[in-house]
Amino acid sequence: MSGHGHPIPMTAQACGPLTGIADVPGDKSISHRALILGAMCVGETTITGLLEGQDVLDTAQAMRDFGAQVVDHGGGSWSVHGVGVGGFMEPNGVIDCGNSGTGVRLIMGAMASQPITATFSGDASLNGRPMARVTDPLALFGCQAVGRAGGRLPMTLVGAADPLPVRYTVPVPSAQVKSAVLLAGLNAPGQTVVIEKEATRDHTERMLEGFGAEITVRDTKEGREITLTGQPELRAQHIEVPRDPSSAAFPVCAALIVPGSDVLVPGIGLNPTRAGLFTTLREMGADLSFENERTEGGEPVADLRARFSPDLIGIEVPPARAASMIDEYPVLSVVAAFAKGQTLMRGVKELRVKESDRIEAMAKGLRANGVAVEDGPDWWIVTGAGHGQVAGGAVCESHLDHRIAMSFLILGMAANAPVQVDDGGPIATSFPIFEPLMAILGARVSRNSGQ
Repeated sequence: MSGHGHPIPMTAQACGPLTGIADVPGDKSISHRALILGAMCVGETTITGLLEGQDVLDTAQAMRDFGAQVVDHGGGSWSVHGVGVGGFMEPNGVIDCGNSGTGVRLIMGAMASQPITATFSGDASLNGRPMARVTDPLALFGCQAVGRAGGRLPMTLVGAADPLPVRYTVPVPSAQVKSAVLLAGLNAPGQTVVIEKEATRDHTERMLEGFGAEITVRDTKEGREITLTGQPELRAQHIEVPRDPSSAAFPVCAALIVPGSDVLVPGIGLNPTRAGLFTTLREMGADLSFENERTEGGEPVADLRARFSPDLIGIEVPPARAASMIDEYPVLSVVAAFAKGQTLMRGVKELRVKESDRIEAMAKGLRANGVAVEDGPDWWIVTGAGHGQVAGGAVCESHLDHRIAMSFLILGMAANAPVQVDDGGPIATSFPIFEPLMAILGARVSRNSGQ
């Protein structure tokens, strides 16, 4: 069942051309970080365009629980009156992070170097995800963590009373782990250094610099080295959140596979550490164009136009690109089902430990809909037969995973028979307006009655 209520079975079926403007929500990654860093400032940070999905709302409540004043002014406009670096209060109750792995891991980092204790929990999906990848480096600061077997939630963290700066090499590309360590480093004296062998999304570094932290980034033989000087006084900011490229992926990919479609997605963030999907789609022959390219709030932004592309071809996606599109592989596999030939995706073992095992979930569902899929520990291959050759007709499990649910609904928009997901409820965690937005474009997505 959905983490926030009863299951919501949904069905998508073939539709006419998707046309119009897709105003997707604000970027989830930036929304989380704006709330957390706003809470660690002195003064009032204002935010416009905040994603008001459940994941971000849970982070906003967590910041209130730690003592910040967080106010929703309506229409995506929020303010955060912060408590300063090291100023978190000990929360009275459990911090409920719902479905959000990003939220819980970043918040753990923010509190790890402060002398307070907090207990974290979430929904069934989040409570099944491993946290050791974050708590292990946080222990280097002096933070203690006690949780369920396998390093899973619910988990209690005892923050470091006398935190030490650390030097840490991230073993697997993960913006969440990198960001957690950097946030912990804010309240540690001296310099905290994070080294990543493969670059991941850099919103945390950009935003820390914008808030006034002393942070440097350089390329070394070891990898990308990020050095943060601890115990700054962060300055309150105004943050304009660009629209989320991970959410834009769904109307964009739908437009590519539904005949006659022409969809414009305005104001999409095109941070190079996030735009790997669009590069990949173009290599497959997608009709994608960027219009009105500009910079907003330190982030590159453009309007993205996607048109039906009947002659897509399968390609091998470079493993080095995985970090820049890790959340988009599920919907990429849907596009690959309508391409001709094999699309090979390697270096993606991170997909095994997301909200669900995304490789297993997509492989099983695609096979049920007549698509040939092979998979291994850190790779999978989708063999497409071209436009009009996807049978559809199956019921797919979402596994409490918003991106799995949306990906199969996109599949149903171009398959020969309707595609159903057992629970579309988790979609609200990241893309609460998915259904009405797709309906405006012309999609046929319905909630199943009598279930």
